[in-house]
Amino acid sequence: MTTENFDGAASLEDRILGGLDAEQREVASTLNGPLCVLAGAGTGKTRAITHRIAYGVHSGVYTPQRLLAVTFTARAAAEMRSRLRDLGAGNVQARTFHAAALRQLQFFWPQAVGGTLPNLLDHKAQILAEAARRLRLSTDRASIRDLASEIEWAKVSMLTPANYLENAQGRGAPGGFDLTAVARVFQSYEDVKTDRNVIDFEDVLLITVGILQEDEKVAATVREQYRHFVVDEYQDVSPLQQRLLELWLGGRDELCVVGDASQTIYSFTGASPRHLLDFKTRYPQANVVKLIRDYRSTPQVVKLANDLLAGRRSGGPAADAAWATPLQLVAQRPAGPVPQFTECTDDEAEAATVALKIKALLDAGTPASEVAVLFRTNGQSEAYEQALAAAGIGYQLRGGERFFARKEVRDAILQLRAATRAVSEADSPEPLGQVVRDIVSSLGYTDSAPHSGGALRERWESLAALVALADELAQNRGPEFGLGDFVNELQERSLAQHAPTVQGVTLASLHAAKGLEWDAVFLVGLSEGLMPISFADSPESVDEERRLLYVGITRAREHLSLSWSTARTPGGRANRKPSRFLDGLRPDSVASSSARGKGPVPRRKAAAPAVCRVCGSMLSTGAERKVGRCNACPPSYEEQTFDALRNWRRDVAQSADVPAFVVFTDATLTAIAEARPASLEELAGLAGIGPSKLERYGEDVLKVLAESSVL
Repeated sequence: MTTENFDGAASLEDRILGGLDAEQREVASTLNGPLCVLAGAGTGKTRAITHRIAYGVHSGVYTPQRLLAVTFTARAAAEMRSRLRDLGAGNVQARTFHAAALRQLQFFWPQAVGGTLPNLLDHKAQILAEAARRLRLSTDRASIRDLASEIEWAKVSMLTPANYLENAQGRGAPGGFDLTAVARVFQSYEDVKTDRNVIDFEDVLLITVGILQEDEKVAATVREQYRHFVVDEYQDVSPLQQRLLELWLGGRDELCVVGDASQTIYSFTGASPRHLLDFKTRYPQANVVKLIRDYRSTPQVVKLANDLLAGRRSGGPAADAAWATPLQLVAQRPAGPVPQFTECTDDEAEAATVALKIKALLDAGTPASEVAVLFRTNGQSEAYEQALAAAGIGYQLRGGERFFARKEVRDAILQLRAATRAVSEADSPEPLGQVVRDIVSSLGYTDSAPHSGGALRERWESLAALVALADELAQNRGPEFGLGDFVNELQERSLAQHAPTVQGVTLASLHAAKGLEWDAVFLVGLSEGLMPISFADSPESVDEERRLLYVGITRAREHLSLSWSTARTPGGRANRKPSRFLDGLRPDSVASSSARGKGPVPRRKAAAPAVCRVCGSMLSTGAERKVGRCNACPPSYEEQTFDALRNWRRDVAQSADVPAFVVFTDATLTAIAEARPASLEELAGLAGIGPSKLERYGEDVLKVLAESSVL
């Protein structure tokens, strides 16, 4: 579509800008110069920036091929491309940072480096395991996962094995290893990659940055190609991605960034909101537009979200400097039900209660695809899978089997592709939706859902999702959008894992829920130790947990339920407390000392000695203070005891699908092995053993100690 399709400037504005509010319209009509959009949850940021791009294209300000829109997930990029096609700006590139950099690297590698680009490594696990073996270090699946995450953080923070150690102080013990060992593994990992002639995803960015910095000809070519840039979710930019963006710009300021510092939940991966918050400092002439009208959620949900952020109090100078003043959202929807707060006796009872509430919603007409259960860790999902299955409610686990990997979906795409070759579009007067229905009916699709559950129902839901997508795209793209176009769309969505909506309650972690929304959201497991998570032991990390809960709350359009349990298992001790974040929010609760301005609520810890109990020297690290001796002095535990504890921790971590250090760090295991507590009271006296971990693991630890003493 070109500007000739419009009857003058007024028609163009009506077509592209007519449905936007005042702030969105300001974003969409500000086409030049640096622009910073501070967009709260549910305020229509994607709508604003896609209409901005479309308006720039149709008005002739932007050449589609010379504008690059960058976001952080393949799914988000695919959704942006889909919206741009709907607006007649389908030639604009919308990619992730990695996808954009990889395309440039593939093009420029022969002339900038020479030879063939090394193969791209899909997963680090095998290479990391080899790197550890070269150093004769013992690893398991959980420790490999932790080491991979740490190396990814180091590389996006633009650290090398040589300077990692001096810049990683305070990051704990990734994979159970001290930082010196991690630095050695980091170097060994890089050596193995070189030997095998492979690069990882972080290398794609690093090498592209290196080429653009050192080869002026390549840099000039890229800057000639791209004149305008749009970056979504800018609060999640890492130092490495920011550097790449600066090299793309080459000193120019044709940049629009969009983000919300209150939705920064990936700091552990190297993301930093500072680039968003300091945008006006870097570009003093920049326009700053705030989107605060929330079109997603009811006033009741919006108030709870606002109150949660407002309840944060000072965590000290460093934490306060990292905390951005939240946007105060203003709800635009009609009033809805009041959020529910539910305390249950144990995890099993909480899951059963949630399943009953979901069944009531489904019976009242809420589609299953519009209901989500969100939790802090993936290990919490099993109880809800069982409860929903027992209630006869279908569900889909986000992060489980991918939609386009399902057999019935692959079979359907094959049949649709074959149909495009067998039948001419002109010979089929039927609407696209009906054509797709006719084709997938041979695979088991019917207009009515089967009454049975299980595999038959799951198969039908997958096919029904394809049919619904065909109807949606035909409506949005117009009558010229045919079967061939639909197959091409499915191919692109498959590559981006941009799945259509499938009927079934969604089970997902809070991190995985970012960017999604549902009519009804159940936030579960909101007890101390899970929210905030037990290893959030600094004011900054507790603040990030608060933002994570904020993201969870703002996923809900209408119905919102928050729940927790007082014990882990039926009949267990009721020593769990509701999350401190709920103080002052739930009925009959009062603000905690944190919310009254007395600073963060300290976690109770046993007093750790300041000097080594063996040699009397000062203890300099948290790990040394936790164990009670310096690293120079030999451990006093028995090897079989420590090995038994490590094996137990490995099994627990694998079962819960969490990193090993989430269960206990090596320092805590060492303290346990050396102290050999004989009771829960003695175990509770050790540093690193809080109430939640004592309740969750105490009996098991004592059992491991008792059994190891018999060996």
